[in-house]
Amino acid sequence: MKTAAPPAHSKILILDFGSQYTQVIARRIRECQVYSEIVRFDIPADEVAALKPKGIVLSGGPASVYDERAPQLDPKIFSLGIPVLGICYGMQLMAHHLGGQVEFSERREYGAGMLHVKNGSQLFDGIGEQIDIWSSHGDKVTAMPAGFRSAAHTENSAFAAIEDPTRKLYGLQFHPEVAHTPRGKEILQNFVFHICGCAMDWTMGSFLDEACARVRKQVGDQKVVLGLSGGVDSSVTAALLRKAIGDQLTCIFVNNGLLRSREEEMVQRVFGENFHIRLKYVDAAERFLKALEGVTDPETKRKIIGKEFVKVFEQATEELLAEDKANGSGGHGGYHFLAQGTLYPDVIESVAIGGNPAQVIKSHHNVGGLPEKMNFELVEPVRQLFKDEVRQAGLQLGLPKEIVHRQPFPGPGLAVRILGEVTPERLRILRDADTIVTSEMEAADWYYRVWQSFAVLLPVRSVGVMGDQRTYEYTIALRIVESQDGMTADWVRLPYELLARISSRVINEVKGVNRVCYDISSKPPSTIEWE
Repeated sequence: MKTAAPPAHSKILILDFGSQYTQVIARRIRECQVYSEIVRFDIPADEVAALKPKGIVLSGGPASVYDERAPQLDPKIFSLGIPVLGICYGMQLMAHHLGGQVEFSERREYGAGMLHVKNGSQLFDGIGEQIDIWSSHGDKVTAMPAGFRSAAHTENSAFAAIEDPTRKLYGLQFHPEVAHTPRGKEILQNFVFHICGCAMDWTMGSFLDEACARVRKQVGDQKVVLGLSGGVDSSVTAALLRKAIGDQLTCIFVNNGLLRSREEEMVQRVFGENFHIRLKYVDAAERFLKALEGVTDPETKRKIIGKEFVKVFEQATEELLAEDKANGSGGHGGYHFLAQGTLYPDVIESVAIGGNPAQVIKSHHNVGGLPEKMNFELVEPVRQLFKDEVRQAGLQLGLPKEIVHRQPFPGPGLAVRILGEVTPERLRILRDADTIVTSEMEAADWYYRVWQSFAVLLPVRSVGVMGDQRTYEYTIALRIVESQDGMTADWVRLPYELLARISSRVINEVKGVNRVCYDISSKPPSTIEWE
């Protein structure tokens, strides 16, 4: 029986010019229940046309349009008849390519400002005459291209918003996607619905149906293996694949010795006993710790863990094949497909797809880190989703709240929460401290109210006093942040009583610690994890 093709959705394409807010634009549009997709800035116009978007957004970016290496777009995009919204650098690029003028501004606009809106612009329909905005730019448009008019101005710029309604081309010198532009979401809604004519047809139910159809089409009757970690991403991927292909899925759970307390018990219980997914458990803790001996560099740690994981995974897959052969369930040969719980932010943080040149912030061992000799084809059914969307999918697939709303945990585990060398003793200290943080956050009803709350072990020893004795012990830093999708984050203003309780318990109960600090830095400029 032929599977019906999934219905075509309204779609907004976002060309990424390297802005730290590109992902936020995508989030805001998806919040309107409209599908958004991020593509490279240099995508050819004919490829854009083939994707049939209802609208195009040009993101901001750190470059100046006149820089020799500034990312440029295919100017034919402006002639496709598809509405285009340029934001910040995107607006400047639009003006530059269509015959306007962009100049360096002596007065750089960064931060809060006031926008004065002119009458008649569809983009600002229902917004009012003045709105608070947030800007971040050094250049500005000083002369509009032919056919454009000014739709709004600020104290510093006569052309803070420009438009050519006939060609459906729009530009904003500020960032409507950020929270600091309170009415910004309404501006994006006006573009998405009134100007582009999108329908609200991006729902989690439709995504799951289409994801299952895509997986079935990709893998056919072949077998799929998934590295299950117990985190939200791999757990939802496992549940989705179970729904899509049933017994064709086998999960491998590798205990790398860098897990949270009692993680291996929970994973085996939920997925083996409750979901009845075939699960192979591999205890490789000693292997990983030996490979990490003497290593202090964060990126080297990640690469070693990724490399060792591949070795363990290969060996486990070979053992599965032998088991299949022994019990006569070989089916259609080997495991040709490897499933991963890769998310949108994983991809973006590993390599900035729009930056020029691209800059690696930190590597994720589940993104692009597999050697070709593994001969696996990747299945990444949730690659299009942000973390909160993955949680929605998990609930719809019937996963328990304890897994769906678990806080994110890094692929390399506790290794990147220990600054410096990873040793069994340091792991014990961090695991004990982290268990206290989690239990106190849960007891105070704060665990599910924050994005992440965890302990970090610093390679710093300081003098303390316990009883009548002088101590010289480690320092634990508490990292507790709020965020929507992990792309930006702010530290949480926890009640002092809760902080005091966590600190007291860690110092009193965790041998080897005599000091607790609280990390009050935001992302950006800091990352959420310390390594």
